[in-house]
Amino acid sequence: MSTNSQPLKIVVAETSVIIRSGVSVALKRIPNLDIHPIEVNSIEALDHYAHLHQPDMIIINPSFDRWFNLTAFKTEHPRLAGVKYIALISSVTNKNVLEEYDERFSICDDLDIITTKLSGLLRSDEEQEEEKDSESDTLSQREKEIVTCVVKGMTNKAIAEKLFLSIHTVITHRRNIARKLQIHSPAGLTIYAIVNKLVELSEIKEKL
Repeated sequence: MSTNSQPLKIVVAETSVIIRSGVSVALKRIPNLDIHPIEVNSIEALDHYAHLHQPDMIIINPSFDRWFNLTAFKTEHPRLAGVKYIALISSVTNKNVLEEYDERFSICDDLDIITTKLSGLLRSDEEQEEEKDSESDTLSQREKEIVTCVVKGMTNKAIAEKLFLSIHTVITHRRNIARKLQIHSPAGLTIYAIVNKLVELSEIKEKL
């Protein structure tokens, strides 16, 4: 699922025009993601779109069209394998129903929460494996790359663009690095990078 070359196609399936339109507007405001929301207001419209197009994600109210059977929908549309399904919570919903979804949004969620959840769904398998590595005291290869970028004076945004990560993921890696190394200053991180030969002194001498 790539967001670099084309817009992220996200279907918003909700009968309420106010909620549906509100979610679409919020999605368009998410920074660093080019999102193209597609609004549908009935199960027939959703089926029609799913037969003709390949969305990246479907945000849907579990009570859509009285009750939405996600398992049956996936069976009916096998070509949508890999699509992420997000439950749109606007009322009390059975927890067992929500277990089938990849993520959930509440109509009370602010833009930061929505952005974080979307970023999580867009992470590659490589990034997810590296987050597991964060439990170890040893820096992963990605964390070493981020340390190198940090001591060279790059911003989180620049690092994200260089390594093809989300800003949220870069921030998470930086927290893990600080926790593992117990280093909380740029100067300390610079010394660590030089001692461990992650960078050459000549690469950063102008910043010392």
